[in-house]
Amino acid sequence: MKLPVYLYGHPLLRKVSEPVGEDYPDLDRLIDDMFETMYYSEGVGLAAPQIGKNIRLVVIDADPVADTHPECAGRKLTLINPEIEVLEGEKITRAEGCLSLPGLSENVGRVEKIRLKWLDRDFTPREEVMEGFLSRIVQHECDHLEGKMYIDHVSPIRRQLIRGKLNDIVNGKTKCDYPAKYAPRRR
Repeated sequence: MKLPVYLYGHPLLRKVSEPVGEDYPDLDRLIDDMFETMYYSEGVGLAAPQIGKNIRLVVIDADPVADTHPECAGRKLTLINPEIEVLEGEKITRAEGCLSLPGLSENVGRVEKIRLKWLDRDFTPREEVMEGFLSRIVQHECDHLEGKMYIDHVSPIRRQLIRGKLNDIVNGKTKCDYPAKYAPRRR
C-alpha cells in the first residue's frame, strides 16, 4: 500500500525516533509498504518518520543510481535501528533531494566512508563499511531518525535563500506526484 509522505513542516519529522523491537506490530507489512511508497515516489531511500512512524526504520534501494554510482548496484537494504560510525571525516559536497522536500535540491557536505551497524528484516545483526553515494544515502536517511533533514546541513545564507520554497511546502502550496501529508495548519 502506498503511504503518504510527510512533508517539511510536519512536527513528526523533527522528533528523534524510537528503537524498533521484534514485537513491533505488522513490521513486515510496514516494510513492504515503505518500499512500495519509495518506488512509487521515485526515491532511493525512505525513513519511517517520513511516513508518520516515529521508529528507527529505513528502507533503501540504491540500484536506480548505479549507472553513475557503481557502489549502489544491487543495494537493497532494510535498516532496523541503524548506527553510523564515521570512518573518514573529510566531507564531500554533492546535491541531495528528499521526498519530504519536493522540488528542492541543495548541496550538502557528507563524509564518504562510514561503518554501519544495523539489524536486517529478520533482526539479524549486520555490519558493513560503506563508501561513496551509498554512504550518502544511508547518512541522509539516518538523519531522519534523529529529527534532522538535509537542509539542516546547508549554510544559514542558503537556507534564507530557499525560505520562500520551504514556506510554500509548509503552507501546502507545493504539489508532488505522490500522496503527501502536509504540516497541520497553525491556528
